[in-house]
Amino acid sequence: MSDLVPIVYYGGATVLFFFWIYGIVSFALDVKNKFVPALKQYRHNRAKRKRRQQQEDERAEKEEQLY
Repeated sequence: MSDLVPIVYYGGATVLFFFWIYGIVSFALDVKNKFVPALKQYRHNRAKRKRRQQQEDERAEKEEQLY
């Protein structure tokens, strides 16, 4: 009986440690593959909208100057 207790204890700790590490790695991969590209796309689109708005403002300003 006394030989079984350490085996169960260390076996359980190993299993829990494995799932703990798996969760951390899974989260890191999700961040790398989902959140980082989404953030890059958001920033790209935001800059694109800003450039488009500036061009539109310049065009409107030129039209006002013509009339």
